[in-house]
Amino acid sequence: MLKYRLITACILIPIVIAALFLLPPVGFALVTLAICMLAAWEWGQLSGLGSRSQRIWLAILCGLLLALMMFTLPAYRPYATLWQVKSVLWASLAWWLAALVLVLGYPGSAALWRNSRPLRLIFGILTIVPFFWGMVTLRQHHYDLNHFTGAWWLLYVMLLVWGADTGAYMFGRALGRHKLAPKVSPGKTWEGLIGGLVTSAVISWLFGKYAPLDAAPLSLLVCSVIAALSSVLGDLTESMFKREGGIKDSGHLIPGHGGILDRIDSLTAAVPVFACLILLVFNAI
Repeated sequence: MLKYRLITACILIPIVIAALFLLPPVGFALVTLAICMLAAWEWGQLSGLGSRSQRIWLAILCGLLLALMMFTLPAYRPYATLWQVKSVLWASLAWWLAALVLVLGYPGSAALWRNSRPLRLIFGILTIVPFFWGMVTLRQHHYDLNHFTGAWWLLYVMLLVWGADTGAYMFGRALGRHKLAPKVSPGKTWEGLIGGLVTSAVISWLFGKYAPLDAAPLSLLVCSVIAALSSVLGDLTESMFKREGGIKDSGHLIPGHGGILDRIDSLTAAVPVFACLILLVFNAI
């Protein structure tokens, strides 16, 4: 399994970086939309949609919703200045605070949504739609001044998340003794969490030193720490829904990694939370 994970990662990471820097905003948005549709297909299983046709319709409706939003917004204005996008990013911040409460209260909190398919579908919308707008909003940031500014910011967030995930795995395997959330994800430990945050901090320092980022240092530090913690929450939240549904992997599209949601669960929280904080709360870039 580890062999397949490493091979797949070595293939996917260059493709992701190339998409960030080589695709224009519209092309990048379309690729992100396709990823979100695949994520919606997989979320259908977490929501209790048993038939293939129901999940296909969920993916199609998700794609239509995102496309409708995208093509009804004025193209000449930065997304971060539009009330529609701002509302989505603020809603994301509220949702992940609520998700934190659900994870901390699990399994008791599952009584609130276990038997409600509409509520689980709403949770999916609040996860996938803000992820899309966080991605495209950061990618479009200052595109008129420098085509690569937004790409650098997205790469920064992704490296934070990958660093937190890799550091948590390595430190957890070597030092892990105290369970972080045993009822949700028994494999995660406090030692792994701390190791992941340390790894993210090192990446943040190196990236800030050598990459062309321009942000208020204190604001960037706060946003980065919260984004790294949010990435852990995103992972735990998906684990909670999978555990409740008796599902090991959200899908089987990526060899050794499971489904699309299994790969982007951390990013679905980290990207919109970081975008909301850095662009709307602190207005730091």
